[in-house]
Amino acid sequence: MKPPAGPEEARLPASDICAFASSCTMHGLGHVFGPGAPPARRGLWAAAVLLALATFLYQVAGRVHYYGEFHHETALEERESRRLTFPAVTLCNVNPLRRSRLTPNDLHWAGPALLGLEPAEHAAYLRALGRPPAPPGFMPSPTFDVARLYARAGHALEDMLLDCRYRGWPCGPENFTTIFTRMGQCYTFNSGADGAELLSTPKGGMGNGLEVMLDVQQEEYLPVWRDVEETPFEVGVRVQIHTQEEPPLIDQLGFGAAPGYQTFVSCQKQQASSLLSFLPPPWGDCSSVSLDPDFEPEAPGPLGTPSPGLSPPYSLMGCRLACQSRYVARKCGCRMMHMPGSAPVCSPQQYKDCAHPALDALLRKDACRCPNPCASTRYAKELSMVRMPSRPAARYLARKHNRSEAYIAENVLVLDIFFEALNYETVEQKKAYEMSELLGDIGGQMGLFIGASLLTILEILDYLCEVFWDRVLGRRFWNRKRPQRPSSANLLQEGLGSHRTQVPHLGPGPRPPTPCSAVAKTLSASHRTCYLVTRL
Repeated sequence: MKPPAGPEEARLPASDICAFASSCTMHGLGHVFGPGAPPARRGLWAAAVLLALATFLYQVAGRVHYYGEFHHETALEERESRRLTFPAVTLCNVNPLRRSRLTPNDLHWAGPALLGLEPAEHAAYLRALGRPPAPPGFMPSPTFDVARLYARAGHALEDMLLDCRYRGWPCGPENFTTIFTRMGQCYTFNSGADGAELLSTPKGGMGNGLEVMLDVQQEEYLPVWRDVEETPFEVGVRVQIHTQEEPPLIDQLGFGAAPGYQTFVSCQKQQASSLLSFLPPPWGDCSSVSLDPDFEPEAPGPLGTPSPGLSPPYSLMGCRLACQSRYVARKCGCRMMHMPGSAPVCSPQQYKDCAHPALDALLRKDACRCPNPCASTRYAKELSMVRMPSRPAARYLARKHNRSEAYIAENVLVLDIFFEALNYETVEQKKAYEMSELLGDIGGQMGLFIGASLLTILEILDYLCEVFWDRVLGRRFWNRKRPQRPSSANLLQEGLGSHRTQVPHLGPGPRPPTPCSAVAKTLSASHRTCYLVTRL
């Protein structure tokens, strides 16, 4: 511990670097600026301090640069649940229209656009359908609605659904919701539409999901007149398993089920192929804001820019459909029947002349900028099939449904969808480097290399304020307010004169008190800096 300063010791100003170095908590400064040390020792300490400071700044710059790159990491975890919500299941017959429901008026309006027919081929096509030709003087209707055509002539679920069971309990067409897709009129089980309660299952395995027996009605399939883009050559149904918030994109993401087979679909809910959790910018590229199909920005911009609204939760398929609906509505003034929005449905001629070419051009350009949803649910699937029915089963089904055994073999299929188990996977994106980790690294490097802390930075700032006050503000203030200061020579002469008047004490008694011969002049209003002249 330092001894207290005597009355004759000079008091250093607060802005003096030696005074600051002796009291600063940063390691090494006292050895560099402390008085009395040999120059070589002080030089070595100065080099060590500068090297440690440079290393510290280099490490901090690297950590800050790494943080600015916004890295993320992906965590995979398997969890268990006692009960899982059953997904939505959408079914579509690959044949969009029933031949028995088409009329001459339908061929007049929809034949060229939807079937690739020329007007001169209508009579031959009607004969191929087994329908009488158009009566003499036939006049088509003044207007035509494509959505009504598919609702009237599409395959009805009441005719297709031979049997339906969910977890062993009977179900029927009332448990399905009608929806229009690019494949025509389709049906969704467990859609949750109109506030319906979602079905769930407490067990995995066969018998704990949806089992349906369908009649594809192959005798109602349209004749293949010529090879056009959307001519179906297959027979069966297209199936898509998805969440209730996500609209089906069954023409691209659906899988097929063929008649004459029982198809088993084992699902696994994942939070990665199921519930994916992505980070928003700048760590990732995800969105949780839905795209309004009726919203048109004032300035042209990316077609997939999400816009807030009262739309359903954001999903990748929903964003793409809304983007396509915007584009077609802007180009053609209408929308295709499977697209969301309030624009009118395109007429068959608009389908042929504008809607189909515009949609194909949009898909080729890939102009829809739809980021991944910040949270989404998907289902991994494993499919297996067995031939059905057996000969005894064919005879039984033929009697039950009043059909021939050949018809049963060519038209009936069974679809069994269930969870493999009630465990599910989660895939979650996390920030690889948080702000707290950055501060911790900086604090650790600061303590390791220069022995400093946050309070040391405050000490340095306080010292800089003292320097600014004493060297800048104090000098300006004193030069304006103080009268002319006596020169140091006058002060020295005054001190020497006082020394001459002193009588030396030669006696053995106690030394008499010596009057102070120092001349102190306060140079600033803060009383911090003094000029002190001691007796010689």
